[in-house]
Formats: sequence, C-alpha cells, structure tokens
Amino acid sequence: MGSIGIGAMIVFIALILVAAVASAVIISTGEKLQQNAQQTGSDTQNEIAGKITVKSVLIQDGTQAFMYFESSPGSEVLAVGDITWQIACSNPDPGADGVAVTTDNPGYQFTAGVFGDGIGGDAGTGELANDAPAANNDDNPNFAYSEDVMGPTDDDGDGDFGDTNNDGVGNVGFTGSTPSATTETDTNNEAFLILPGENYVILMNFDGGGNTGNDCGFQDLAINDQLTLWIHVEGGGSTYEQLSITDLTFGSELV
Repeated sequence: MGSIGIGAMIVFIALILVAAVASAVIISTGEKLQQNAQQTGSDTQNEIAGKITVKSVLIQDGTQAFMYFESSPGSEVLAVGDITWQIACSNPDPGADGVAVTTDNPGYQFTAGVFGDGIGGDAGTGELANDAPAANNDDNPNFAYSEDVMGPTDDDGDGDFGDTNNDGVGNVGFTGSTPSATTETDTNNEAFLILPGENYVILMNFDGGGNTGNDCGFQDLAINDQLTLWIHVEGGGSTYEQLSITDLTFGSELV
C-alpha cells in the first residue's frame, strides 16, 4: 500500500513538472509570436503612414525634370526635411561632348536631393545693414511646392526667381534692373509639410555638375535610356520607380 502511494505521488509530481515545462514553452512561444506580430504591424504602419506616390515626371530642360506627387493613401503629415530623392543611371558621356573618356567618369551615375529644409524665406539668418546680400535662405527652385504655385516668386522684380541675394526681407527692390528705395518681403511658397490628399511638384536637378560621377542629365542620354528613381521618407517607406526616356523634348513624360 505504501509503495503504491509513493509511486502514485512520483507520477503526480512528474505530471506537474511536465505541465509546468510545457506551459513555460507555450508562454514563451506566444510572447515571441506576439512580439514578431507587433514588430511586423509597426513596420507595416510606418511603411503605409509615410510614403510618396509619383503621379508623373516631365522633362523641363537638359538637366531637370518636374515630378508631380502626393502622399500615399493612409500616410500621415510628412515634413519635407525628412524626404529625399535619388536618381541613378548609366551615362556613357557625362561631358556631353560626344567623347566618352575616363576623365568624364562614364558609366554608373548617381545624384540626390532633398524635398526642402523646412525654413521659410530667409528666416533666422538676417540681412546686412546696407541691404547687402547675407547668407539668407530664399525659396529654393529645387524644393517641393504646391501645384498651385509651382515654384518660387520674384519678390524684388529682378527677373531671378528665388535668388538668395535679393528675394528676401529687407533687401532692396528693383524696377527693371535698377535698384529702388523700397524693401521687399519674401513670399514663402516652399512646402514645409506634405499633407494627405494635396498635390505637389518638385523640380529635380539630375546633373550634379562636373565630372564627379553624379550626372544623369538628359543632354547626355538617349531615347530608351532608363533612370532609376528612389524616394525615401525618414521613419517611413520608400518609393521605387523605373523611368524610361521616350522623348527628350520639353514637357515629355518619363514613363
């Protein structure tokens, strides 16, 4: 009777130990699955909540193209300082002289830019006492703008839109090419935030200048050449587009 009772007790204790081990394994596995699902959900939310949708890309001139875009459905408000674009291509003649030489760095080319700096006009930089140019920060032609304005203004009337020396608070205005006594106030057109449901445009310069391996200007490329475009949102998602050249004339669309 005593031996039977001891055996039953041993079996009972063994069952409790097995159940405890099994419970620990199940709980650990459940926690791991929950963490993985939470991380996947967070990554998916970030990917959806911050991304750019490209509507069209049109050639402006030999080096630049207008990109019309909006934030992807479900995206939150995006700051332009958190968005960058990158373009890559294969350029056999970066010098645009009809001769592919090693000093031109022919072959793979890469250049990039930002959608904006989030600073309006020449805010925070000031002007010199006699209205001389300061290190101001006027509307940059290659920043993002609402489609309603399409770009910087010419506040001083000198014919140069968004020029850093004149279109700013406290600078001398112009009548034609003659300086006037009036001061001008910079009209801040740059987009600071990319709002859901709004349409925007950015003028991208594909020619980084010089022979440094960052020239994807259209003056060097040909019909059927391709460019690879990436748009990255810090803390969000990335957009990838393959652009093909079908026509090199002004206003032609890269598809």
